[in-house]
Amino acid sequence: MRNWQAACVLIFRLPSFVGLIVLLSAADPTRAAENVKPNVIFILCDDLGWRDVGCFGSTFHETPNIDRLAARGVRFTQAYAASPLCSPTRSSILTGLYPARVGITSPACHVPQVQLEKKLQAAPPNVKVQSANSLTRLKTEYVTLAETLRDAGYATAHFGKWHLGHNLPANEDDRYEPRDQGFAFDFPHTSRAAGPGGGYLAPWKFIDDVAISGKPGEHIEDRMSAEAAKYIREHKDQPFYLNYWAFSVHSPWNARGDYIEHFKTKVDSQNPQHNPLYAAMVRSLDDGVGRLLAAVDEAGISERTIFVFFSDNGGWAYPPRATEPEGFTDIPATSNLPLRSGKASLYEGGTREPCIVVWPGSVKVGTTNESLLQSTDFHPTLLTMCGLKPHDGSKFDGVDQTGTLLGKGPSRDRVFCHFPHGSEAQAKNIPGFLPGTYVRQGDWKLIRFYAQNDDGSDRLELYNLKDDVGETMNLAAEKPKIVREMNELISCFLRDTEAVVPIRNPNYNTKATPSDNKPKPAAESVAQIADDDPKLQGWKARNCNAIVKEGIVSITGKNGPPFLGVGAGATGPIVVKIKARCVNGGDGKVEWLAPNADAKAAKSAPFTIKPGDWQELTIDVPAEGAIGILRVHVPAQKQAVEIDWIELRQTSAGKTKRWEF
Repeated sequence: MRNWQAACVLIFRLPSFVGLIVLLSAADPTRAAENVKPNVIFILCDDLGWRDVGCFGSTFHETPNIDRLAARGVRFTQAYAASPLCSPTRSSILTGLYPARVGITSPACHVPQVQLEKKLQAAPPNVKVQSANSLTRLKTEYVTLAETLRDAGYATAHFGKWHLGHNLPANEDDRYEPRDQGFAFDFPHTSRAAGPGGGYLAPWKFIDDVAISGKPGEHIEDRMSAEAAKYIREHKDQPFYLNYWAFSVHSPWNARGDYIEHFKTKVDSQNPQHNPLYAAMVRSLDDGVGRLLAAVDEAGISERTIFVFFSDNGGWAYPPRATEPEGFTDIPATSNLPLRSGKASLYEGGTREPCIVVWPGSVKVGTTNESLLQSTDFHPTLLTMCGLKPHDGSKFDGVDQTGTLLGKGPSRDRVFCHFPHGSEAQAKNIPGFLPGTYVRQGDWKLIRFYAQNDDGSDRLELYNLKDDVGETMNLAAEKPKIVREMNELISCFLRDTEAVVPIRNPNYNTKATPSDNKPKPAAESVAQIADDDPKLQGWKARNCNAIVKEGIVSITGKNGPPFLGVGAGATGPIVVKIKARCVNGGDGKVEWLAPNADAKAAKSAPFTIKPGDWQELTIDVPAEGAIGILRVHVPAQKQAVEIDWIELRQTSAGKTKRWEF
């Protein structure tokens, strides 16, 4: 009888028992994790800026679900991506290693060439600095976060953008997709996509699996988060690690029409953020986060689910490179103020990110933390949060931040960022888009821009971020001792990671012109043709390599008819003007499609490039109504075609858009 009564007492007191477990978890989270492994949901946004969500200061964008997530955990206000561009940061999250060590330093992991050696690439005589030739795949020799969790009994799933390499059908030994890096499930499988090419709204053109289709106009974040929510419900009874690596809010610039109209009514030109199209894109991202939160709550697993919310690089604080018919080409997509610059920059706007960590029973909810954190830290930190140890022999550049999360003070005093890409031409539009390395230690930040002084030496810029978060006052000349000490930290970092360090181009000629450039073989130019490279300004190269050097696009054909395509954002009829040259000349055409039209419905207008020097072509395009996609086909199958600029004029509206490459 007594045993039966004791059992009844235990059953009726079960809530108190669960409460005891929670208390034990708060007292010793590592010990509790050994008994009940927590789930991990890692939400990684693409190009989301530091001030793009409400809980980080946006007064224009609407992010109720992300704000609700922040209320459950801690916001890090000084969290940094390991790179100002996406693929390097993604590799740092999975490996816990700096991009300088791994060798992925630019977003080139979608290109067909497999490049696995760290090295410099040659530069033409009109370019001042020789930059790195980034790796194009995440080597499988690294033990990823997914592999460690999988080996500990976790179900593993990747949803969304990958951009760390794809498999080659002709060589089964070259395998670099999510399923090859520890993820048992991958949806919607877009390993070759650098972004949502063709747009966010169905029918989707960037998804590998043709069986995955959506209702016309369905947003990819709606579909993807619904599938992720389904996965959460199906795996609620076992520990899981779920990557939700959103496509939002990377270009192309399109969104749900009803959301755009909503934000048009809120526009205040005095607000640094006032682009309705971009705000609509942020809103769809927030919708996806809301579905994940709802799924966790409905499954009853919120008390044992860790969330991380982060972005891979800074916000695109410049006018969109290309648009859908909604327009907004003259309005910067977002503003990172008070931070300087944005994506692709070594200034704060390029790498400081919104970061939220939810650790039920362990972190003090609804708080902020000013400690330094970097994307390399997530791998070792999440292992400790889950009560796990790294694989034997694993080493990290990242540090374990659990002490910081538990309120025991900062875990690191410095962060590094090595970005061996960019040029003076790119820096004219994006301040800080130059080959360089920075170290932040305490309140001080030193940037080393390689070979930027007139004598070929490195330019050093020193900022006190406590007093000058906008990096407006270079104190390098006033603080030589701090500069020397921090510059030595950079040198030690470069040696330790065996980084590819840019150098002064030995063939640099101040009198050289873009016409002195010769197109490189495809294997040498992979870092130049990444979709994230702003030099193409939204144009996409198809069946060709398109390399931009000092304002000239050099196009060489591959398989199929070579062309450049862009979201036109125009209403016909239009006039297209092109300044081009081709040694032997040839015939081309301007092709156009209505929004969401089938490719077979394309119409075209012909043009001819005469042999010889530069010439301006004028092509009348008798389109009627909205133009979704515009394509410029060029005779580049057997020879290079060079384009200086392209201009689009809407004859009825009197509007002109010009791409000065």
